Amino acid sequence: MIRISTRALFNVGVAAAALTAMPAFAQEAPSAPAQAAAEDSTAGDLDIVVTARRREENLLDVPVAITAFTGDGLQRQGAIDITDIADTTPNITVETSRGTNSTLTAFIRGVGQQDPVAGFEAGVGLYLDDVYLNRPQAAVLDIYDLQRIEVLRGPQGTLYGRNTIGGAIKYVTKNLNPDDAELSIRGNLGEYDQADLVATGSIPLTQDFRIGGSVARLSRGGFGDNLTNGLENYNKDVWAARFTAEAGSHDTVFFRLSGDYTHDRSNPRNGHRLIPGLQSGAPVLDDVYDTRAGLDTPHQDVKAYGVAGRLEWAATDTLTFKNILAWRKDRSATPIDFDALPAADVDVPAIYQNRQWSEEFQAVYESDKLQGVAGFYYLDARAGNIFDVVLDTTGVPLGLPGFTASTFGDVRTKTWAVFGDFTYNFTDQFAVSLGGRYTEDKRHAIVIRKNLIGGASPALGGGGVQFGALTSNFEGEKTFKEFTPRASVSFKPTENHTLYASYSKGFKGGGFDPRGLSTAAPDINGDGVRDPAEIFDYFLFDPEKVDSYEIGWKGSVLDNRLRFALAGFYADYKDVQVPGSVGAVINGVPTFVGVTTNAGKATFKGVEFETQAILARDFGVSGDRLNFSGTLGYIDAQYDQFVTNVPGKGPVDVADFRRIQNTPKWTLSGTLDYDVPIGTGSIDASTTVSYRSKTFQFESPSPFLDQPGYALWDASIVWTSEDQRYTIGLHAKNILDKQYITSGYQFLATDPVTAVPLRTAQGQVIPSLGKEGVVTTFYGNPRQVFASFGVKF
Repeated sequence: MIRISTRALFNVGVAAAALTAMPAFAQEAPSAPAQAAAEDSTAGDLDIVVTARRREENLLDVPVAITAFTGDGLQRQGAIDITDIADTTPNITVETSRGTNSTLTAFIRGVGQQDPVAGFEAGVGLYLDDVYLNRPQAAVLDIYDLQRIEVLRGPQGTLYGRNTIGGAIKYVTKNLNPDDAELSIRGNLGEYDQADLVATGSIPLTQDFRIGGSVARLSRGGFGDNLTNGLENYNKDVWAARFTAEAGSHDTVFFRLSGDYTHDRSNPRNGHRLIPGLQSGAPVLDDVYDTRAGLDTPHQDVKAYGVAGRLEWAATDTLTFKNILAWRKDRSATPIDFDALPAADVDVPAIYQNRQWSEEFQAVYESDKLQGVAGFYYLDARAGNIFDVVLDTTGVPLGLPGFTASTFGDVRTKTWAVFGDFTYNFTDQFAVSLGGRYTEDKRHAIVIRKNLIGGASPALGGGGVQFGALTSNFEGEKTFKEFTPRASVSFKPTENHTLYASYSKGFKGGGFDPRGLSTAAPDINGDGVRDPAEIFDYFLFDPEKVDSYEIGWKGSVLDNRLRFALAGFYADYKDVQVPGSVGAVINGVPTFVGVTTNAGKATFKGVEFETQAILARDFGVSGDRLNFSGTLGYIDAQYDQFVTNVPGKGPVDVADFRRIQNTPKWTLSGTLDYDVPIGTGSIDASTTVSYRSKTFQFESPSPFLDQPGYALWDASIVWTSEDQRYTIGLHAKNILDKQYITSGYQFLATDPVTAVPLRTAQGQVIPSLGKEGVVTTFYGNPRQVFASFGVKF
């Protein structure tokens, strides 16, 4: 589960790793009473209920690879935000994207999306209470007011709001107590001036109506400093709130209205240069969390908010209707200093905006022989961005002062789908599931690019004025259609074992590159003119598709003292979307060019294993328990075809020199957890070690950015009172203070085939954009030790 805890744990010689807080291989974790039953049961009566297929089922019956984390378990482990789940979930990467605390990068089984620019949709669907989040901005959700986090691996298109080609991550908040008023306060205090406070309460106003909410203040000082402007680097300054009103009962008619608001006022997260300044000679800084970035406009500010209404009607004993209507909006203003130096050289001030509303209707049917769901989904979203690339062009032939390439992009998405997924039980042991989804994705894009001199765009706080004609004035529209089926068979040789095999097809719609440059479009027919059709084809990228096959075995043995899930998968990935940007000189003007290609083909094959075991009971004192939880993920991910245009050679297949990004071959974790009753309460001590093998940041390997394999060690010790009212904990994360790269930027001239950086006769790298050379990295959090406390009234 999440890593975390304290040195005090080791000073008293307690070795442990949390089964109670470790993930269950289910979509829905058990409630607190069910969890307690899991801990205390020695018989075969454990019954974990999950909702992976939009209906309640026993975990062992579900033919899907799922991992779930309870909110209480994550809090005991000291988890801060949703990225903490990555250490103990096989074959996933979930991390904060580069320049902010709030933008999410997620990959599952090699499929994902790193670039947060409007026009690109993630390959992993993120859901907040079953509402799909269309953009990754403001998607790094903090751990508060949480019931569970669910991770579904593999395509989930027949069941979830968007065609999630890689998988889905679901953030599920708590339901309100229908019977009693509640109030709880939770906080953290620790190193780097960490100070978090969360207050949560609810009250039933009548027998059938209740309201509740949470307010959170999450703050921390920086891990480093900006030596140019004096700001703290990697700090945190977040206010957040949620409100919920519920009426009725799930047995008849139930309605839930929820709203949430997050305001992140943290400083910009600026990177650390790995090479000296090629023009200024600025040396590499000693502290990897320090920076010299000079850009601070626009002022960093991230806001996200939304409302959702959920209506459920139990029409009969076997048929339930559900409707989810939601509206969301977010805005991120961020200064991105690629070169991480005071000079205005590859500085990118940016504003990202998104608004969306969605409607989903479901009909859920459950009888003895037949169970399933059918539904309709509609999304209307508008994502826009304006960003500049400010370059130092002094000394170039044109001699332009403060040259800026300014881009405005607006992408509208209207998509609808019908879906269904049903299971028929031929016998108590044998069942077949069939599902399908038909999707229509309509994209409409406007991309306007122009050159400025004198600084950044006025909309971004600069004084730049247009120089010359527009370099892009593009408008395009295209609709993508696809049917994606899913099928599985499952066999239960005994009540506690399930064997299954499944096939599913994933689909992610195409679109238009919002960073495209019309004047860089190739003259395909050689007539000396870039006609509209050539420009349209240049901006357009096609849908990507994956055919995924999976076999699995889920089981429970030794009277439920040992549970496990084993899955093997193979995926055939076609028309892989690879967004990127490169430096170029167009008509004598240095600039950047967005380049999105459908690389060709890739294959993924691998194995995932998760286990939970009760190793011992009552061996030290009466009532104590020692548990072990472990995960292992292996994936062999490779490009089979990756075609790129090489100057002087034309199209060349460079698959042998490209790698699948953000997808380590090995992901492993092991957790020990020791729980012992003491006086009027109990102590839970846990420790987790997790490992990730070498990770490539982009498709083109980089000797600077790619992170070699590394391990992280966390630990926690938490005291809980007998009546569950009080908790006090001590947590340590990244105990050995490992420095590891999570993301970065590189703009260097490279060999077009091998992607190896080119060098001068003196051995110096050659910049492809700007003068200083861009090799900038961002690092995971250093060692953090903090105390937690909680009280319930």
